[in-house]
Amino acid sequence: MSLVLEQKQGLIAGDGLLPVKMAKAAKENGFDVVAISLSNDNYNQLKKYCSKVFSFCPGEAIKIEQVLKEEGIKQLTFLGKVNKKVLLKRPKFDSKALDFIKKAIRLNDDKVMLMIIEEFEKIGITILDQTIFIKELMIPSGVLGKVQPTQAQIDDVNYGYWLAKETGKLDIGQSVVIKDKMIMAVEAIEGTDVCIKRGSKIAKKNARIIKVAKPKQDKRFDIPTVGLKTLKTMHKYNADLLAVEANETIIVDQEKVVKYADEHNIVIMAV
Repeated sequence: MSLVLEQKQGLIAGDGLLPVKMAKAAKENGFDVVAISLSNDNYNQLKKYCSKVFSFCPGEAIKIEQVLKEEGIKQLTFLGKVNKKVLLKRPKFDSKALDFIKKAIRLNDDKVMLMIIEEFEKIGITILDQTIFIKELMIPSGVLGKVQPTQAQIDDVNYGYWLAKETGKLDIGQSVVIKDKMIMAVEAIEGTDVCIKRGSKIAKKNARIIKVAKPKQDKRFDIPTVGLKTLKTMHKYNADLLAVEANETIIVDQEKVVKYADEHNIVIMAV
């Protein structure tokens, strides 16, 4: 049975342009989007495309749930980065959020998100596949820019792809940094950009970054995403290749990303 989309859509927006892209695409296709903004960096842009934007901290679970109920939201999309370090700081965590954390056996990505989805389902809200409104941002296989990979780079990609899939099985992270078939860094709680910085500094130059979907990726959350910030971090620390998983990865502002890669002699490819 195919999914029937409600005219009124909910959006929980973290950092970055991806939530804005979703809101814009939904509005252009006749949907009314109500956003819960968990970040200050895209709040004003969201207001251009959403009928309402509410601003909360990630730990204000009671207020978020109340707004979604009052707005009559039945379908909801999660998009944008919410830094996992918030779990260490716990600012403005209300009683519901604190109870939720206490119940969690592990606070890794998948476990937390599946528990959150279960909480929303209890109040009649369905969490949608993150790509429903932005499928055109998913990347097919091939080299995306003008810079072609060398055999040494391809060898590192093959090793890194396998390694990233293995760490994904353990729900550790989606990215690894490789140089000369050696592991420079594996992404953990710090996120992709800091992992790139850490691994590339060890490599000194010519680090290769590989980012993949988890072997059993739940498309309702944490679909691998890269953008211009990723490329700028790579350039700053002299990394020379970015490989992502084809048809499983979103590249935000692909045209700008590819242009930047070409200008700075960075290979960008989907495998």
